Formats: sequence, C-alpha cells, structure tokens
Amino acid sequence: MQYKQLGNSDIRVSEICLGSMTWGTQNSEAEGHAQIDYALDHGVNFIDTAELYPSNPMSAKTTGRTEEIIGSWFQNRARRNQVILASKVAGEGHTNVQDGIAISPKKIRISIEGSLKRLQTDYIDLYQLHWPNRGSYHFRNNWNYDPSLQDCAKTKADFFETLEYLGELVTAGKIRHIGLSNDTCWGTSQLLQMAEANGFPRVVSVQNEYSLMYRTHDLDMAELSHHEQVGLLPYSPLACGMLSGKYDNGARPEGSRLSTNPDLFGRVHDGVWPVIDAYVAIARKHGLDPAQMAIAFCNQRPFVTSSIIGATSLEQLASNIDATEVNLDKAVLDDIQSVYRRHPIPY
Repeated sequence: MQYKQLGNSDIRVSEICLGSMTWGTQNSEAEGHAQIDYALDHGVNFIDTAELYPSNPMSAKTTGRTEEIIGSWFQNRARRNQVILASKVAGEGHTNVQDGIAISPKKIRISIEGSLKRLQTDYIDLYQLHWPNRGSYHFRNNWNYDPSLQDCAKTKADFFETLEYLGELVTAGKIRHIGLSNDTCWGTSQLLQMAEANGFPRVVSVQNEYSLMYRTHDLDMAELSHHEQVGLLPYSPLACGMLSGKYDNGARPEGSRLSTNPDLFGRVHDGVWPVIDAYVAIARKHGLDPAQMAIAFCNQRPFVTSSIIGATSLEQLASNIDATEVNLDKAVLDDIQSVYRRHPIPY
C-alpha cells in the first residue's frame, strides 16, 4: 500500500479509500465492521462516508445509518487514531436531510453535530460539501448543464459564509481539513482564491466521479489539481461495478447494485455495454482482473490521491485492495487509450 499527501495538508492517506455507502442497506453492521477490520489490517487508513448514506437505496428511514455503523466500530475497537475519516454535508434538494435546504452555516452547524454524534468521535479529518448549491454537471447532469442560469453574486456570497464558518469549525477542532465533491474547476478555484484572500481553510481535495467510463477530470480539473495541490478522490472507479466483469452476457447477480437499481443512477443505456465489454476484454487479454485494472488505472493517474472503493463482500474488498499490487504497462495503457479515443463519454 502506498500513501499520498492529502492536498497541501499534513495528512497522508492510503491510495485506497474504503467507501461505506452500502452499510445499512446492502450490508449489515457486522459486515461493515468486518470490512473496516480487513481494510485497516491490509494498509488502508482512509474511510469515506456521508450524512445521507447509505445510498442504495436512499430512504429517510436509513439516512445516517452508515455513520452510526462507523461510530459503533470506533466504540468497539478503540482505533479512532488509526483512521483518516472523511464525511460530507448533503447539498440542496435532498429532502432526507434537513428538508433539503441549501448548504449554509446553519445547515452545517446541525449536520456536523449530527455526524459527530453518530460517528461517536469529536472530530472529522476531512469534511466535504457533497455538491454545490448552484448545481452540478455530475450525476448525469452534463447533458443539460447550463451555468448561465447561476447567480454569480449569490454563489460568491455562499462561498464566503460557508468558508468562514468552516474556518470556525477548524478552530474549534471539530474538523481538520475541508474538501469538495461533485464540483467544477471554476467553483474549486474560486474557493481557493477566497481562502487565500481571507485566511479561511483551503480546499485540499475534490471527490468527483472518475473511471474508465467517466474521465471529465482529465482536462481543466487535472490542471487545477496539479498546480493547486487539490487531489482527486475518485468515486465509482468501477462504474458502479460495471467494469468488474460481473455483468457479462447480461448477468444480474442477486444482491448486486444493478439488481436493485436497474439504471445505476442514469449510467445504463444500450450504448454503454459495448464499451464496458471492450474494457473488460482488454483486462482479459493481458491476464488482468477487470476490476483491478480499472482501479489501477485510476491510481496511476497523476492527479489521483486515493480511489474510493466499495464492496458488499470481503472477497470483493480483498480483490479491490489487491489492485494496489497491479501496475499497468504501456501495452495495457495503449489499449485503454484506443477505446477511450473511440468512446470518450459513454454516459
């Protein structure tokens, strides 16, 4: 396991981050605890969660349950100091959290106290804004994204008051660093400039979707990551499991995400499967496990700090962590590039 600096912070995180969004629906508390035990015993020191998890499926009844499962693990294992813990405040529109109000100091105040209580800890290492108030092109919104509808003055006012309050939380010791999720190059750069001008906490990471199937970070965001030391924490590096090969020939394994969410949050359409098949074929041509190839690809990108993996079984988790031992050579990367050139935006 390799460890990388989290932005310009003093934290080093494992190149694999343990995602938790299935704990509380697809996985029980005991299974969540077993995953944490296994991950830490194999070099992972980074866990990501959110106040609205679990998310497959999302419901008012289960919201917050994932943080509770992590909190009971902290209480039972007494290993809090071995974990770099990341969580998120939900963005506007998610009615299961404070009736879907926009991110603001008031919302963050309630959310952070709720998260700390559920997590049974007095601090969160990385506190992230789950998505921006102004909207986002992530979550399949790239097809109708229209930033000309945004109110620039209001957006900058939101940025200022949010950063100012997050600074108060850093001073109080409730969070150590801040990050973004589902944000853009402009949004990230504005927050960086505002932090520098006013002595507010600096964004150290951005958690956006990134995989062989969704490579928007390769362009402007890659440049920002390099020059501003804002590392990418890719979520869905396996494209919700599609890149694992388990859906070959139309298979729908019982308990898989596709069996409970047929369109995988808008990722599934007829044109997707030939591209999935092409990437899986590359892995098998070179004697690689398809899931491990997909994760290794993310880990080898220069702007990636830690890839967020999720698993519903210890077998899947072990295989995903073993991706850290895989190094993709030029022949594999050339084959990947060939598919990418033909299918740059599959969904």
